[in-house]
Amino acid sequence: MAGRQSMVKKIINRNIERHLVKEYLMGETKKSGFGGLKIQRTPQGTMVTLKAERPGMVIGRRGKLINELTRQLDSRFNLENPKLEVDDVEEPRLNAQIMADKLAGALERGWYFRRAGHSTVMNIMEAGAKGVIVILNGKITGARHRTQKFIAGHIKYCGEPALALMERGYGVAIKKLGTIGCTVAIMMPNTRLPHEVTIHPKGTIESNDEEVVIIEEEVVEEATKKVAKEVTKEVVEEATKEVVEEVAKAATKKVTKAATKKVAKA
Repeated sequence: MAGRQSMVKKIINRNIERHLVKEYLMGETKKSGFGGLKIQRTPQGTMVTLKAERPGMVIGRRGKLINELTRQLDSRFNLENPKLEVDDVEEPRLNAQIMADKLAGALERGWYFRRAGHSTVMNIMEAGAKGVIVILNGKITGARHRTQKFIAGHIKYCGEPALALMERGYGVAIKKLGTIGCTVAIMMPNTRLPHEVTIHPKGTIESNDEEVVIIEEEVVEEATKKVAKEVTKEVVEEATKEVVEEVAKAATKKVTKAATKKVAKA
Protein backbone atom coordinates (compact mmCIF):
# COMPACT_ATOMS: atom_id res chain seq x y z
CA MET A 1 0.00 0.00 0.00
CA ALA A 2 2.88 2.39 0.79
CA GLY A 3 4.38 1.93 -2.70
CA ARG A 4 1.12 2.70 -4.51
CA GLN A 5 0.31 6.22 -5.61
CA SER A 6 -2.89 7.69 -4.21
CA MET A 7 -5.72 8.69 -6.51
CA VAL A 8 -5.43 12.37 -5.54
CA LYS A 9 -1.73 12.43 -6.46
CA LYS A 10 -2.51 10.71 -9.77
CA ILE A 11 -5.09 13.36 -10.68
CA ILE A 12 -2.75 16.20 -9.67
CA ASN A 13 0.15 14.73 -11.68
CA ARG A 14 -2.06 14.23 -14.74
CA ASN A 15 -3.28 17.84 -14.59
CA ILE A 16 0.30 19.12 -14.22
CA GLU A 17 1.30 16.96 -17.18
CA ARG A 18 -1.56 18.36 -19.28
CA HIS A 19 -0.56 21.91 -18.42
CA LEU A 20 3.07 21.26 -19.38
CA VAL A 21 2.04 19.64 -22.69
CA LYS A 22 -0.22 22.62 -23.43
CA GLU A 23 2.56 25.12 -22.66
CA TYR A 24 5.02 23.24 -24.90
CA LEU A 25 2.62 22.97 -27.86
CA MET A 26 1.56 26.62 -27.47
CA GLY A 27 5.17 27.70 -27.77
CA GLU A 28 5.89 25.43 -30.74
CA THR A 29 2.70 26.25 -32.71
CA LYS A 30 2.32 29.95 -31.85
CA LYS A 31 2.78 31.13 -35.46
CA SER A 32 0.15 28.69 -36.76
CA GLY A 33 -2.56 30.07 -34.42
CA PHE A 34 -2.90 27.74 -31.42
CA GLY A 35 -6.62 27.42 -30.62
CA GLY A 36 -6.85 24.79 -27.90
CA LEU A 37 -5.85 21.30 -26.82
CA LYS A 38 -7.73 18.12 -25.94
CA ILE A 39 -6.02 15.10 -24.35
CA GLN A 40 -7.87 11.76 -24.36
CA ARG A 41 -6.59 8.52 -22.85
CA THR A 42 -7.57 5.40 -24.82
CA PRO A 43 -6.56 1.70 -24.56
CA GLN A 44 -4.36 2.17 -27.67
CA GLY A 45 -2.54 5.21 -26.22
CA THR A 46 -2.95 8.95 -25.59
CA MET A 47 -4.81 10.94 -28.23
CA VAL A 48 -3.71 14.61 -28.34
CA THR A 49 -5.96 16.79 -30.52
CA LEU A 50 -4.63 20.27 -31.29
CA LYS A 51 -6.80 23.04 -32.76
CA ALA A 52 -5.03 25.49 -35.06
CA GLU A 53 -5.99 28.39 -37.28
CA ARG A 54 -3.52 27.22 -39.97
CA PRO A 55 -3.18 23.41 -39.67
CA GLY A 56 -0.76 23.18 -42.62
CA MET A 57 1.94 24.98 -40.64
CA VAL A 58 1.62 22.39 -37.85
CA ILE A 59 1.65 19.36 -40.15
CA GLY A 60 4.52 20.53 -42.38
CA ARG A 61 5.66 19.07 -45.67
CA ARG A 62 4.81 15.33 -45.80
CA GLY A 63 3.99 15.41 -42.07
CA LYS A 64 7.56 16.23 -41.06
CA LEU A 65 6.68 18.77 -38.31
CA ILE A 66 3.82 16.80 -36.77
CA ASN A 67 5.97 13.66 -36.60
CA GLU A 68 8.72 15.64 -34.85
CA LEU A 69 6.20 17.04 -32.34
CA THR A 70 4.90 13.50 -31.66
CA ARG A 71 8.46 12.30 -31.00
CA GLN A 72 9.07 15.20 -28.62
CA LEU A 73 5.84 14.44 -26.72
CA ASP A 74 6.92 10.81 -26.37
CA SER A 75 10.42 11.64 -25.09
CA ARG A 76 9.72 14.72 -22.93
CA PHE A 77 6.48 13.81 -21.22
CA ASN A 78 5.07 10.76 -19.47
CA LEU A 79 2.50 9.94 -22.17
CA GLU A 80 1.72 6.38 -23.26
CA ASN A 81 2.06 6.03 -27.05
CA PRO A 82 1.05 9.65 -27.90
CA LYS A 83 -0.71 10.34 -31.22
CA LEU A 84 -1.02 13.96 -32.33
CA GLU A 85 -3.89 15.13 -34.50
CA VAL A 86 -4.62 18.62 -35.85
CA ASP A 87 -8.11 20.11 -36.30
CA ASP A 88 -9.04 23.26 -38.16
CA VAL A 89 -10.77 26.14 -36.30
CA GLU A 90 -13.98 26.99 -38.15
CA GLU A 91 -14.25 30.61 -36.97
CA PRO A 92 -10.98 31.98 -35.53
CA ARG A 93 -12.73 35.16 -34.30
CA LEU A 94 -14.85 33.04 -31.91
CA ASN A 95 -11.81 31.26 -30.45
CA ALA A 96 -10.71 33.03 -27.27
CA GLN A 97 -7.14 31.69 -27.29
CA ILE A 98 -6.47 32.77 -30.89
CA MET A 99 -7.88 36.25 -30.24
CA ALA A 100 -5.84 36.62 -27.03
CA ASP A 101 -2.63 35.72 -28.92
CA LYS A 102 -3.52 38.15 -31.73
CA LEU A 103 -4.15 40.91 -29.19
CA ALA A 104 -0.79 40.25 -27.53
CA GLY A 105 0.92 40.31 -30.94
CA ALA A 106 -0.73 43.64 -31.83
CA LEU A 107 0.50 45.17 -28.56
CA GLU A 108 4.04 43.88 -29.19
CA ARG A 109 3.99 45.44 -32.67
CA GLY A 110 3.29 48.84 -31.11
CA TRP A 111 -0.50 49.22 -31.34
CA TYR A 112 -2.03 51.61 -28.84
CA PHE A 113 -3.81 49.53 -26.17
CA ARG A 114 -7.23 51.18 -26.67
CA ARG A 115 -7.14 50.62 -30.41
CA ALA A 116 -6.07 46.98 -29.97
CA GLY A 117 -8.73 46.28 -27.30
CA HIS A 118 -11.62 47.91 -29.16
CA SER A 119 -10.72 46.27 -32.49
CA THR A 120 -10.55 42.83 -30.81
CA VAL A 121 -13.99 43.34 -29.22
CA MET A 122 -15.45 44.59 -32.51
CA ASN A 123 -14.11 41.62 -34.51
CA ILE A 124 -15.51 39.12 -31.99
CA MET A 125 -18.95 40.75 -31.88
CA GLU A 126 -19.09 40.93 -35.69
CA ALA A 127 -18.52 37.16 -35.79
CA GLY A 128 -21.83 36.70 -33.90
CA ALA A 129 -20.75 36.35 -30.28
CA LYS A 130 -23.33 36.98 -27.58
CA GLY A 131 -20.85 38.89 -25.41
CA VAL A 132 -17.14 39.48 -24.86
CA ILE A 133 -14.82 40.95 -22.25
CA VAL A 134 -11.16 41.82 -22.88
CA ILE A 135 -8.89 42.53 -19.89
CA LEU A 136 -5.39 43.99 -20.10
CA ASN A 137 -3.19 43.78 -16.99
CA GLY A 138 0.30 45.19 -16.57
CA LYS A 139 2.41 48.20 -17.44
CA ILE A 140 0.18 49.46 -20.22
CA THR A 141 1.09 53.15 -20.43
CA GLY A 142 3.67 53.81 -17.71
CA ALA A 143 5.77 52.39 -14.91
CA ARG A 144 2.72 51.62 -12.76
CA HIS A 145 0.57 48.53 -13.12
CA ARG A 146 -3.01 49.11 -14.24
CA THR A 147 -6.03 47.19 -15.52
CA GLN A 148 -8.13 48.11 -18.55
CA LYS A 149 -11.37 46.36 -19.53
CA PHE A 150 -13.28 46.39 -22.84
CA ILE A 151 -16.82 44.95 -22.63
CA ALA A 152 -19.57 44.37 -25.20
CA GLY A 153 -22.80 42.35 -25.20
CA HIS A 154 -23.99 40.02 -22.43
CA ILE A 155 -21.37 38.39 -20.19
CA LYS A 156 -21.22 36.49 -16.90
CA TYR A 157 -18.67 37.31 -14.22
CA CYS A 158 -19.13 34.51 -11.67
CA GLY A 159 -20.96 31.29 -10.87
CA GLU A 160 -21.56 28.20 -12.97
CA PRO A 161 -22.66 30.14 -16.12
CA ALA A 162 -19.32 32.00 -16.12
CA LEU A 163 -17.38 28.71 -15.91
CA ALA A 164 -19.53 26.67 -18.29
CA LEU A 165 -20.69 29.22 -20.90
CA MET A 166 -17.70 31.57 -21.21
CA GLU A 167 -14.69 30.42 -23.28
CA ARG A 168 -11.42 31.96 -22.04
CA GLY A 169 -8.04 32.55 -23.60
CA TYR A 170 -4.81 34.02 -22.24
CA GLY A 171 -1.88 35.71 -23.94
CA VAL A 172 1.23 37.62 -22.86
CA ALA A 173 2.69 40.67 -24.63
CA ILE A 174 6.37 41.38 -23.79
CA LYS A 175 7.24 45.07 -24.15
CA LYS A 176 10.12 47.31 -23.06
CA LEU A 177 8.26 48.57 -19.97
CA GLY A 178 7.26 45.05 -18.91
CA THR A 179 4.78 42.28 -19.67
CA ILE A 180 1.06 42.80 -20.35
CA GLY A 181 -1.40 39.99 -19.68
CA CYS A 182 -4.24 39.68 -22.21
CA THR A 183 -7.43 37.84 -21.17
CA VAL A 184 -10.29 37.26 -23.62
CA ALA A 185 -13.60 35.70 -22.51
CA ILE A 186 -16.31 35.03 -25.11
CA MET A 187 -19.93 33.97 -24.70
CA MET A 188 -20.68 31.93 -27.80
CA PRO A 189 -23.67 32.57 -30.08
CA ASN A 190 -26.81 30.49 -29.42
CA THR A 191 -25.79 30.10 -25.77
CA ARG A 192 -28.83 29.34 -23.62
CA LEU A 193 -28.67 30.94 -20.19
CA PRO A 194 -30.37 29.35 -17.14
CA HIS A 195 -33.00 32.11 -16.85
CA GLU A 196 -34.07 31.87 -20.52
CA VAL A 197 -37.33 29.88 -20.65
CA THR A 198 -39.63 29.42 -23.65
CA ILE A 199 -43.37 28.85 -23.05
CA HIS A 200 -45.14 26.90 -25.81
CA PRO A 201 -48.92 26.78 -26.27
CA LYS A 202 -50.62 23.44 -25.69
CA GLY A 203 -50.27 20.96 -28.55
CA THR A 204 -47.34 22.73 -30.27
CA ILE A 205 -44.33 21.16 -28.52
CA GLU A 206 -41.40 19.92 -30.57
CA SER A 207 -38.73 18.27 -28.40
CA ASN A 208 -35.17 18.70 -29.72
CA ASP A 209 -33.43 16.80 -26.90
CA GLU A 210 -34.44 19.60 -24.52
CA GLU A 211 -36.15 19.32 -21.18
CA VAL A 212 -39.85 20.05 -21.67
CA VAL A 213 -42.23 20.50 -18.75
CA ILE A 214 -45.92 19.94 -19.63
CA ILE A 215 -48.44 21.51 -17.25
CA GLU A 216 -52.04 20.29 -17.52
CA GLU A 217 -54.83 22.89 -17.56
CA GLU A 218 -56.85 21.06 -14.87
CA VAL A 219 -53.93 21.13 -12.44
CA VAL A 220 -53.45 24.84 -13.09
CA GLU A 221 -57.18 25.55 -12.60
CA GLU A 222 -57.28 23.62 -9.31
CA ALA A 223 -54.21 25.43 -8.05
CA THR A 224 -55.65 28.83 -8.99
CA LYS A 225 -58.96 27.99 -7.27
CA LYS A 226 -57.15 27.00 -4.07
CA VAL A 227 -55.10 30.19 -4.12
CA ALA A 228 -58.22 32.27 -4.80
CA LYS A 229 -60.09 30.67 -1.85
CA GLU A 230 -57.19 31.27 0.51
CA VAL A 231 -56.87 34.88 -0.65
CA THR A 232 -60.64 35.53 -0.25
CA LYS A 233 -60.62 34.03 3.25
CA GLU A 234 -57.75 36.27 4.30
CA VAL A 235 -59.45 39.35 2.77
CA VAL A 236 -62.80 38.57 4.51
CA GLU A 237 -61.08 38.05 7.87
CA GLU A 238 -59.19 41.32 7.57
CA ALA A 239 -62.37 43.19 6.51
CA THR A 240 -64.41 41.78 9.44
CA LYS A 241 -61.70 42.76 11.89
CA GLU A 242 -61.69 46.31 10.54
CA VAL A 243 -65.53 46.54 10.72
CA VAL A 244 -65.62 45.26 14.33
CA GLU A 245 -62.95 47.75 15.35
CA GLU A 246 -64.87 50.66 13.73
CA VAL A 247 -68.19 49.61 15.41
CA ALA A 248 -66.48 49.35 18.78
CA LYS A 249 -64.96 52.81 18.35
CA ALA A 250 -68.35 54.34 17.39
CA ALA A 251 -70.08 52.69 20.40
CA THR A 252 -67.45 53.95 22.84
CA LYS A 253 -67.82 57.48 21.41
CA LYS A 254 -71.63 57.39 21.91
CA VAL A 255 -71.33 56.09 25.48
CA THR A 256 -68.79 58.78 26.41
CA LYS A 257 -71.03 61.53 24.90
CA ALA A 258 -74.11 60.32 26.85
CA ALA A 259 -72.14 60.15 30.07
CA THR A 260 -70.80 63.69 29.66
CA LYS A 261 -74.32 65.03 29.00
CA LYS A 262 -75.72 63.44 32.19
CA VAL A 263 -72.85 64.85 34.21
CA ALA A 264 -73.48 68.35 32.77
CA LYS A 265 -77.22 68.24 33.64
CA ALA A 266 -76.49 67.11 37.18
